[in-house]
Amino acid sequence: MTKKGMGRVLSEQGHNSDQEMLATMSRHGWRITDQRRTLAQIFTSNEGYLSPKDVYDQMSLKYPSVSFDTVYRNLRMLSEMNVLEQFYFMEGGLKFKASCLDHHHHHLICINCEKTLTFEYCPMEQQMALPGNYKILNHRFEIYGLCEECQESTV
Repeated sequence: MTKKGMGRVLSEQGHNSDQEMLATMSRHGWRITDQRRTLAQIFTSNEGYLSPKDVYDQMSLKYPSVSFDTVYRNLRMLSEMNVLEQFYFMEGGLKFKASCLDHHHHHLICINCEKTLTFEYCPMEQQMALPGNYKILNHRFEIYGLCEECQESTV
């Protein structure tokens, strides 16, 4: 789907491998522990979104003494390193997914099945005068709706 002024829609691709995630952790001074290896593997083996509780449940199977706070703190820090991306769902709250590495893009996210497509249009590419001499450091742009399959199933 390409329209003038819009962008191409592509399937999700280019996610971090667990080795890339671990290398980023190491570059940020993190010690690479078995728990952090497992955390990286959880995200690279799962294509969907994971809530902090989902991650905690998987981690606690292998590490029964791990606390929810430890898991959550690691998720937030990995997000700050751009290893994970955070998404906010109206019904599901905060969820995480392995970051997409290969290029700058945004997401179309189905609110029903959570299918995600990359969207190669960025509203920030257009020059705009911002009030107060504002300096943009980062931005997010996600579109939530219904994918074609979910639209057909609700008819």
